[in-house]
Amino acid sequence: MTGASGLLGGAVARAIAGAGHEVRTFQRRPAGLPGIVDLLGSVTDRAATADAARCMDAVVHLAAKVSLAGDPGDFERVNVGGTRNMIAAATEAGAARFVHISSPSVAHSGASIMGDAAAPADPRAARGDYARTKAEAELIALAADSDRLGVVAIRPHLVWGPGDTQLVQRIVERARSGRLPLLGHGAALIDTVYVDNAASAIAAALERTTEVHGRCYVVTNGEPRPVAEMLAGICRAAGVTPPSLRIPAAAARAAGSAIEAIWRVRPGRDEPPMTRFLAEQLSTAHWFDQRRTRAELGWQPTVTIDQGLARLAASYRR
Repeated sequence: MTGASGLLGGAVARAIAGAGHEVRTFQRRPAGLPGIVDLLGSVTDRAATADAARCMDAVVHLAAKVSLAGDPGDFERVNVGGTRNMIAAATEAGAARFVHISSPSVAHSGASIMGDAAAPADPRAARGDYARTKAEAELIALAADSDRLGVVAIRPHLVWGPGDTQLVQRIVERARSGRLPLLGHGAALIDTVYVDNAASAIAAALERTTEVHGRCYVVTNGEPRPVAEMLAGICRAAGVTPPSLRIPAAAARAAGSAIEAIWRVRPGRDEPPMTRFLAEQLSTAHWFDQRRTRAELGWQPTVTIDQGLARLAASYRR
């Protein structure tokens, strides 16, 4: 599998190994997971991906460039080119199963999502280079689905948990510095997924690939909450004051578009403070019908949002 050095990737590798499978991980920096063979390399390196997949009967592809901004070429090379390489490597290795980790952003055009299932990926309507290239990558992966190589796409939505350097750390750092506003009323319902639940769903998809290949699934906890409530829960778990500053959503979207234009010309050292995609994510509803996901994968989340927040708080106390 690729991308095991990240929060979700490490959890997935442990879940698959815990089910009795021999696991080989492949990423740019050591994953350091006990009892798991660890190979170093980049998914952009065609020869290295072939070596990593050799003799494997299944591939879980999780590695991606995840960012609100950056060189469009980097997103293209890692997310699109890397997926092509991994599909080719799996095919050459004679693997029978390929689980592609995607994102709900591949089918998000900026409007609210309320109780929808997994809509088709659409690179033309996707917001930003990350979502666009992930949409292209999902289409490439699913196009490779066949009787010999079964492909399934899993879209975990807003993964979080202890040790998260993507969602949780950014929320906490921005709240601590007073740079985390609430957009609009803060009442838009959003779905998220605790990391252990996302990992077990991916492990379930690996076991069920033969039955569900050619399909894509959004994975969440199935507990939509107002965005202000979710942000406050994460902040309180980390011991920081929840956001109280409110900015009109339309103003945030306009500012996000302007900042994106500036960032393309003069990129900053860190993530931009706002993008149009981020403004839409913080001000529109996005929650999903999980009945098909659970029934077809034979999967149920085991950690509730409140239990996850308690675990997050315990990790900060440690």
